[in-house]
Amino acid sequence: MLDFRSIETFLWVVKLGSFRGAAARLNTTQPAISQRIAQLEREMGVKLLNRDHRVASPTPSGRQMMVYAEKLIGLRAQMMAEIGDRSAMRGVMRLGVAETIVHTWLPRLVKSVNQVYPNLSLEIEVDITPNLTARLLAQEIELAFVVGPLSASGVHNRVLADYPIGFLASPSLGLGKGRVTPAELARFPIITFPRKTKPYEVVREVFDRPELPPIRLHASASLATVIHMAVEGLGVAVIPDAIVENELADGRLQLLDTDLAIAPLTFTASWLASPDVVAVERVAELARQIAQSSLAVDAPALARH
Repeated sequence: MLDFRSIETFLWVVKLGSFRGAAARLNTTQPAISQRIAQLEREMGVKLLNRDHRVASPTPSGRQMMVYAEKLIGLRAQMMAEIGDRSAMRGVMRLGVAETIVHTWLPRLVKSVNQVYPNLSLEIEVDITPNLTARLLAQEIELAFVVGPLSASGVHNRVLADYPIGFLASPSLGLGKGRVTPAELARFPIITFPRKTKPYEVVREVFDRPELPPIRLHASASLATVIHMAVEGLGVAVIPDAIVENELADGRLQLLDTDLAIAPLTFTASWLASPDVVAVERVAELARQIAQSSLAVDAPALARH
């Protein structure tokens, strides 16, 4: 008798092009994947996959099977979403997260997932948006919280929140007593997101003016490092103010008043279209709700600085 596990295994082998990729996606071993495919082929009475090359590809019968496999897995996901108990949502979700989210509301999301979906485990990877985008497209993660929206084919995006970018400095730099001109800012090193990220490029363009001297632009993949350098008076940090609430509250950093304006960073929950994305969509929506409530709480506090 056909079972959903074998059908789901076949679907992911075809989608990922390898037994190894399917094993990682389904949190099992390659021998287990091989056994499920062999069982499915025995029950169907036809060969479904070509194994002659490094990439597993469907036979003509396998391509026909994919049509029905996607429908069956999709219907199962819809059924579980409409009828099933939330605790029935189980497994491992691989989640990629930009560091701004780590410093704002990620702990609240993890706590909520534990409460709402107690049998769903999260594997969390923190990285910059370009790297997380590549991993999402390679189907090495299921859901990404990144600077978006992503425009790649097959990617779904849900806006989480917009985070204003501020110029932040230690009081020791003496910049917090009035409006700071671009020329005054340019006297100090500027500390921000790493190279190859959208914020880095935007910051570089903001200071690319003929009347300004060349700036010293320090980039770091660690926002914790950026914050620490700013607190130590090593330069002006250009990062979302929401991630330095504590430093602003206790006076270790000041939000500078400047003529320069940088557009807020829009963060999205992004995932690939797939027949079985109910868990991903639910966690994405939970993240959106938490991000919005976090902004509502943070905005009055930031306005006081």
